[in-house]
Amino acid sequence: MKKMRDFTIKERKKFQAWIRALIQLACFIFFPSAFTTAFAGIKYLLTQIGAGEEIAWTPFVAVLAALCLFTILFGRFFCGFACAFGSLGDALHGLYLYLLANSKIIRRRSRKKPRKLPKSREKWLGAVPYIILAAIVLLCFSGIWDRISGLSPWEAFSMLRAGNFKLKGHLAGLCLLGILLAGMCMKERFFCRFLCPMGAAFSLLPVLPLSSLGRDRERCIPGCSACSRSCPAGIELPESGKKENAYGCFQCQKCVNVCPKGNIYCGIPQIRGNEVLATLVKTAVLAGIFLWLDI
Repeated sequence: MKKMRDFTIKERKKFQAWIRALIQLACFIFFPSAFTTAFAGIKYLLTQIGAGEEIAWTPFVAVLAALCLFTILFGRFFCGFACAFGSLGDALHGLYLYLLANSKIIRRRSRKKPRKLPKSREKWLGAVPYIILAAIVLLCFSGIWDRISGLSPWEAFSMLRAGNFKLKGHLAGLCLLGILLAGMCMKERFFCRFLCPMGAAFSLLPVLPLSSLGRDRERCIPGCSACSRSCPAGIELPESGKKENAYGCFQCQKCVNVCPKGNIYCGIPQIRGNEVLATLVKTAVLAGIFLWLDI
């Protein structure tokens, strides 16, 4: 049987893409409410603290605690593989690129290439999720959030995903959801990078070194930037031996697959070439958590 390290770059990239797509599809079908449940846990904690009331161990809090612990152990794997919002964004962007390549009308209007934001603008937009998270903290802590229900696009999405179309009180959230879906089409991981408050919260958590991506920079081809160009988060990987974690990385592992020299490894250098196995182990652990918590 052919080992992963014997695959060509193209074969490895295609195989990893299929594995990720299948995991995303399975999580989207079986665990679509994980994001909204964890977000409800944040709202509950902040609202209770702001009101000076006792905090109970609710299912929302349990899911939030479990995902935070999982993120500390394995990085933002949930964001890259299991979040329904992120998976939907990947599907929409992939569909847009397919239509861009095969539809004359879309190709003509888009000038044959997807439009890219300037790096300077992306840097400033990257602060928006933290601003949104801070606003949510203040609104929940002050008790205002419950009085402005219906603004959340992810709550509207959760209702639609559950087949609940009684969205009369969620029209504002539904409109915001439409804007987000349009952004997801045009820009890969648009919501995750520029708007997601849960991603901002997860990025503030410490991550164990075994789950941080690294690279052997001295072995890179001069002038090659394949990993940076393929990264949906637009981040630079730390060099081998350095402990800093790229807080924006949501573990999609596209950089691992695209590197022509195989210089990028996930966590521990000794498991290089077995990223698929590590991915399946993380998926099994996360699925076990979801089943245990009955999400």
